[in-house]
Amino acid sequence: MSKAELVEKIASQAGLTKADAERAVNAFVNVVTAGLKAGEDITLVGFGTFTTGERAARQGRNPQTGETISISAKKVVKFKPGKALREDVA
Repeated sequence: MSKAELVEKIASQAGLTKADAERAVNAFVNVVTAGLKAGEDITLVGFGTFTTGERAARQGRNPQTGETISISAKKVVKFKPGKALREDVA
């Protein structure tokens, strides 16, 4: 599902205009992004939890040349689905 399709479905289910739904989706994405950048965990009970973690530096391989390369450490976003979401999808 694309962002435009998500906005359309939210607008129809919540009785909002597409413009209002798009502002709501954008606000949600901005708040979650800002929270994760600040090192906070974002928990939506029943839906899931967004967290950040550190990925250690490691050695990789260029698949075209076979050359060994260094991959630097970085921060990654993780999502753990909540129990209600897992049960609804299963």
